[in-house]
Amino acid sequence: MNKRHFFKMSLLAIGSLSFSKKLKALEYYPTQSDKKWAVLYSTWCGSSRDAAVWISEGMNGIANVFDVRENPDLSGYEHVVIGGSIRGGKVSEEMQTYLSKNTSLLKNKVRGLFAVCGNRMQAPGEQQTVDLIDNHLAQLCGVSGIPSKVFLGRITYGLLDEASRKSIEGLSQPEYDNLKRTDCLELGKNILTNS
Repeated sequence: MNKRHFFKMSLLAIGSLSFSKKLKALEYYPTQSDKKWAVLYSTWCGSSRDAAVWISEGMNGIANVFDVRENPDLSGYEHVVIGGSIRGGKVSEEMQTYLSKNTSLLKNKVRGLFAVCGNRMQAPGEQQTVDLIDNHLAQLCGVSGIPSKVFLGRITYGLLDEASRKSIEGLSQPEYDNLKRTDCLELGKNILTNS
């Protein structure tokens, strides 16, 4: 391909994107399904984004994945999985606000919950599930008794806001990555099987 042809094709491609109704930097395209599934997440370091995509993969890729910061309209979805990164025992303010505003819409659609936390790099146990899922996220969603899981997350200093980074560095906390794709896939399969 010569330079002139390449340049023309590049301009056409960029021009066609500018006419798109909604341009997104990243969008997860699910596998076609007659069921309408969505996974909604909030994240600080990207752990929950990855968990959300892997949960969808565990569901055979049928769920669309949304960052809560997009303020997605989930009214067209029949089934929703909700989760997010935890700081100070809670999901982000954006997630809390979104769930508060959409409780009636989501209450009968939530099929699974997940939380991602550092947990001092120790495997989460029953107490973390009670604290982070049962006593927090499930209550925000107005649900109980659905498949859920607490995953270990990761810390990437470059993705943290300055105050959080300084706080964690002050504890001599190293960067780490303990999120396991296989755990997320397993939760996705469990959610799909039990719905």
